[in-house]
Amino acid sequence: MHHNTMEVAHQAFGHFTHGLATGEWELFLDMLTDDFTFWFPLKPYLGLNVGKQKAREFFQYVSETFSEGIIVTSLERVTSNETTVVFEFRDEGLLRGEPYKNRLAVSFDVREGKICSYREYFGSDGKSN
Repeated sequence: MHHNTMEVAHQAFGHFTHGLATGEWELFLDMLTDDFTFWFPLKPYLGLNVGKQKAREFFQYVSETFSEGIIVTSLERVTSNETTVVFEFRDEGLLRGEPYKNRLAVSFDVREGKICSYREYFGSDGKSN
């Protein structure tokens, strides 16, 4: 069972990074359950958001904010249990035209081969490292 959780989460993360880079989110959205929820630390999506339509709006918003795409530069660590997989990674791109670098953790909850929940945590990646 655990193996399947990892497989599904890795597939979703692949579609997620593709979405960040290209603005094409359909493959990722197709992997979400209808009752999908996500938690995000900033307005306008601060806190818990419910539903696949809300997710569609959110990822569209991300792509509009980073119109040239965000590239995942390194996957630092993957941690998992039976139902949840956490990916820690770095990314960079242009935030409304300004250079942007970030260090993130995203958590995917897996249920019956789909992603039912997503949580995102981040802190700015300092210029010194």
